[in-house]
Amino acid sequence: MQLDGVLFFPVTPFDADGALAEDVLAEHVKRGVAAGAGGVFVACGTGEFHAMELAEVERAVAVAVGATAGRVPVFAGAGGPLPTARRYAEAAERAGADGLLLLPPYLVTSPAKGLVRYVTEVAGASGLPLIVYQRNNAVFTPETAVEVACLPTVVGFKDGLGDIDLLQRIVLAVRRNVGKPFQFFNGLPTAELTVPAYRGIGVDLYSSAVFAFAPEISLGFYQAVQAGDRELVTRYLNEFYKPLVELRDQVPGYAVALVKAAVRATGLDVGGVRPPLLDPTPEHVAQLEKVVAAGRSIAS
Repeated sequence: MQLDGVLFFPVTPFDADGALAEDVLAEHVKRGVAAGAGGVFVACGTGEFHAMELAEVERAVAVAVGATAGRVPVFAGAGGPLPTARRYAEAAERAGADGLLLLPPYLVTSPAKGLVRYVTEVAGASGLPLIVYQRNNAVFTPETAVEVACLPTVVGFKDGLGDIDLLQRIVLAVRRNVGKPFQFFNGLPTAELTVPAYRGIGVDLYSSAVFAFAPEISLGFYQAVQAGDRELVTRYLNEFYKPLVELRDQVPGYAVALVKAAVRATGLDVGGVRPPLLDPTPEHVAQLEKVVAAGRSIAS
């Protein structure tokens, strides 16, 4: 399975009682697919995987699968303690997902060889294609990246670490030693800001949280990148993505909370974020509105 285009990471809507709002999630996914998403990654980082229980993730995946109706692939989040990660993988397969995004195990710092064991065990829990997510406490060496890439169901490697030197060596090692189709992804928060740097080492795919609330901005930027329009890319970076990242960095967790607030501003009642995250302050919401308006003016 080869992914292409802008990858959509929907938020997870919660109702007034804090429960999963399935109808809202279905509408959110349908809008994203209609706007031109290349794939849907449900209940992942932007979707608050960290704050959801197994049954909720399984229902969210099932809703997303139904909403896409086979038009694009649906990947589901899995991660955490090994037994839990295996159960999430099994649940995603039951719910009809096309693949998995394996987030890091929580809290512990582990040797790279231990991460190979972790990926191997989770990959063995289902037959779904699996993308490994490098970030935080899950850091691979080029040698261990090759080991996991050689696993039969592992099809991709998503980087949220931002160490370009390390990633370049991983890309070179995997492409030299792994004899199957394999894709690399830029998975940094607000990934568009670093797209030029990642493309410089041959990593073209990236996740777009912006697509969740402003697909016209996300697609406009993507098309400018694809066309090699450096002037327009730079304008998007200066006038929209850089201010968005500066606002995001003011409060831990805003990489999720700001996205959810921006989705709410489109008229879709996705609710707030679950603890330990905090919803943006009114002042920050007002700043967000100005940033988004600037981005839309470029895309119009």
